[in-house]
Amino acid sequence: MTPLQQLDLSGLHVLDGGMATELERKGFDLAGPLWSAHVLESSPEAIASVHREYLEAGADCLLTASYQVSAEGFQEIGFDPQEAAKAAANALRASVALAEKVRGEYGSLRRIWIAASLGPYGAMLHNGAEYHGNYDCSFNDLVGFHGRRIAVLAPTNADFLAFESIPSLEEAKAILAALQPYPDVAAYLSFTCRDGTHVSHGETLRACAELLDTQPQVIGIGVNCTAPELIGSLISELAKVTSKPIIVYPNSGEQWDAVHRCWQGDGQIQAFGELAGRWRSAGAQWIGGCCRTGAEHVRAVARVWRG
Repeated sequence: MTPLQQLDLSGLHVLDGGMATELERKGFDLAGPLWSAHVLESSPEAIASVHREYLEAGADCLLTASYQVSAEGFQEIGFDPQEAAKAAANALRASVALAEKVRGEYGSLRRIWIAASLGPYGAMLHNGAEYHGNYDCSFNDLVGFHGRRIAVLAPTNADFLAFESIPSLEEAKAILAALQPYPDVAAYLSFTCRDGTHVSHGETLRACAELLDTQPQVIGIGVNCTAPELIGSLISELAKVTSKPIIVYPNSGEQWDAVHRCWQGDGQIQAFGELAGRWRSAGAQWIGGCCRTGAEHVRAVARVWRG
């Protein structure tokens, strides 16, 4: 991983969009416990194709298809603990190698970063817990969950870690504890939020940002997989307490129905681009899309930065 001291993030403005969304559009069934990680083994070229589409749309950063990868997930599909740990490690490394391959083949004049994506503990439960953060586990369980995946990714050629959809202050603290043995590893943390001031579990986003602002390994603080109409207020909350890059990549504006496990509504690409312009003016430095966004959403964001 690029050492923290050597990480020059100048020029990073446009994140990519949803990986699972694009794979589903290509016909893949991601209903299992591993979501997109199933495709890493069965059809890696499909993931590579999504990465390429996002680079062509103007993304400066590829998030790896590793958000849902964990040993616990592999155990759920029948692996014994030792096999599950090995399978998870292989999948994490493969996700980075795949993004590296695409970056190398793309040959862009602009700098392209690779962020190793890591979802929260709640995503591993695949019951929507990343949108409330009410976990039945200890703080040490959270540290161990994140620490095992950091240990695998630290020696890879990803540029930094992306901890996504974090619902609570406690999980942010656990991630910081898990990062401590790896002082050269850089990471950003991005939260899901319930309204314009609070993360999903109920703590204020400002309190989370105040904690992270003092941490040298944290290279950015943000919000993802949250309704677009809340982002302006959340940027304002972050800007009050941090000088680190503010990161926003909301969902498309569609609403997740956790009961029926489906998205409802319609995400308007033109409106998304107009909002991205407002988010930039409000202080966001890295902008992209999360669930239900695709290459056209990223292209709209890229126009905000490059005209």
